[in-house]
Amino acid sequence: MRAMVLDKPSRPLQLRDVSKPKPGRGQLLVRVATCAMCRTDLHVVDGELPDPKLPLILGHQIVGRVEEIPEGANSKFQIGDRVGIPWLGWTDGECVYCRSNRENLCDRARFTGYTIDGGYAEFAVADSRFCFHLPDGYNDADVAPLLCAGLIGYRSYRKTGDARRLGIYGFGNAANLIAQVALHEGRELFVFTRPGDKDTQKSAKKLGAKWVGSSDEEPPEKLDAAIIFASVGRLVPAALHALAKGGIVVCGGIHMSDIPSFPYADLWGERVITSVANLTRRDAEEFLEIAPRVPVQTKTETFPLEQANIALDRFRSGKLKGTAVLILNAN
Repeated sequence: MRAMVLDKPSRPLQLRDVSKPKPGRGQLLVRVATCAMCRTDLHVVDGELPDPKLPLILGHQIVGRVEEIPEGANSKFQIGDRVGIPWLGWTDGECVYCRSNRENLCDRARFTGYTIDGGYAEFAVADSRFCFHLPDGYNDADVAPLLCAGLIGYRSYRKTGDARRLGIYGFGNAANLIAQVALHEGRELFVFTRPGDKDTQKSAKKLGAKWVGSSDEEPPEKLDAAIIFASVGRLVPAALHALAKGGIVVCGGIHMSDIPSFPYADLWGERVITSVANLTRRDAEEFLEIAPRVPVQTKTETFPLEQANIALDRFRSGKLKGTAVLILNAN
């Protein structure tokens, strides 16, 4: 099969013919239809995340169809079913985190497109327990971004509780998707973008944000919660300063630059800073049920598999107009 392979961080991916993977017990062989790109892919390629499996096939927003189920496997899927494969690919099910409904914190967890091979390939193998049926009404390209941008955005959003005034710092793919859910649920949305990014500000305003401004501006009202999707540590003190008492800042990325010091007075008043680590299967089940009811709409740019490096470069330089999605066997 063909796959785009990372041999070493900070090097281009290589298009290669590699052996077709064989599913083991409890696994599925999936013929990949599409695979959306995520900023985490960039962090892996650019060497900002340590110790990836090498050589590595990237990609963890995978849409495909079940090609093979090992004989005797107890699976909720059948041959031909459309499935989604997300970032969390395996947990031990035995540790204190798994036994307390916090499998996203499992110390032995494995991650698709990072510590196990992912979807920049014609076929992928995945643990059937961590695969999901996908909602009807989305084609293969449009549903792919829901599998990470949507899921991590949803987990970040749920950590804000019942906050009425919600700030979002960094209005990329995850922010755009979860903003639709927040507005559907009646939240007031305050969006912060890079200074001078008028196009993104215009897009956020069109979506329904109550206020849109630059990340170096103060909102007109104190926020009940803020989600930071940009991987910029200096935004944490800025968001904290914008909070009302009892508010929460949620850091929604897997990687962030260092957070500078800030006055304790900005934290006092029972304000909270928290991160979001990975996702749980419950997050996926809830979000994939909610998304078509909103309905959450995605915006994508498609590329053939062999143009994965071009797509990554455009992503890195901010030149994409939507989520980059690799097309392999899509319907």
